[in-house]
Amino acid sequence: MSDRRLSSLQQLLVGLILGAGYGLISRLLFAPMSHGGKASAFYAVMSCSFIFLVPLVLGFVVVWFGEVEKRWLRRIFGPWLAGLAFMAAAIGLNLEGWICVILWLPIVLVMSTLGGVLAGVILDRQPSDGSKRLCFAAVALLPFVAGPLESLRERSTEIGTVHTTIEIKATPGQVWRQIRSVPRITEAEHGFSLSHKLGFPRPTEAILEGTGVGSVRYACFEGNVLFVEKVTEWEENKRLSFSIVADTKNIPPTTFDEHVTIGGPYFDVLHGSYWIEPLGSGRVVLHLASDQRLSTGFNFYSHWWTEWLMNDLQAYILRIIKARAEQAA
Repeated sequence: MSDRRLSSLQQLLVGLILGAGYGLISRLLFAPMSHGGKASAFYAVMSCSFIFLVPLVLGFVVVWFGEVEKRWLRRIFGPWLAGLAFMAAAIGLNLEGWICVILWLPIVLVMSTLGGVLAGVILDRQPSDGSKRLCFAAVALLPFVAGPLESLRERSTEIGTVHTTIEIKATPGQVWRQIRSVPRITEAEHGFSLSHKLGFPRPTEAILEGTGVGSVRYACFEGNVLFVEKVTEWEENKRLSFSIVADTKNIPPTTFDEHVTIGGPYFDVLHGSYWIEPLGSGRVVLHLASDQRLSTGFNFYSHWWTEWLMNDLQAYILRIIKARAEQAA
């Protein structure tokens, strides 16, 4: 390998280390006491300033300090290596959970590439040393200037509904008996679900106290997760609706990633409803809908992930109900 080739790779490695380091330091500064303490009012991880601008600067740093010769492929894809290294370090240091990293990954890849391209464009113009220092300082400080400004804006709240259905070969009465209360789910009944692989706990049982409107269901999940569901609609063999309150006091802090905790500041499930649509010939369609609150600085992005995750969770529950109802039939 020629000296020039070796020098190019060494310089790229410097850029990757500095880029990943910038991301890690920014993560620490944006939430210095996020685990058990109070994060800064100006610098929140769940903000556009962190979620979008930090990956942008990370990619900028990689190319700014790691480029010896102009190569657009490195400018586009080189920042990905630093982004992945930063995210791996965040998981290793217990700063982020897998669910947050997976949801953030597309933004990190896209924004770090934009940062790398921006650095390449500026370098191609060959500014003076003084202009270079000014450009770098302006870009590097961008998230820390935007953070306090963003904190002045009240976080918007969005209420959305996710609706999932499944066809079942059973009568409405047979399906009703499976939804009003759910006996403990055995290991043999569990199947694959990507949402559970990402860290969401699996359902275990639903215990019903009383009957009719005003009765209470206790929906239990693994990891000591409990939802208290007060019945608001009760139409025998037709519809079961309930409000949902997460028992956050008794949920261990290690069960959910802190940024996706149900009942937390960013996400909550408010209401659920089952209804049975008869099709005739011993078949029905079972509907499950839920209302969620989303309160992030980037609801336009997190909205899509929330819908996908909730639909996956609901489809999982419906598959278990289908199997039980059809077995009983």
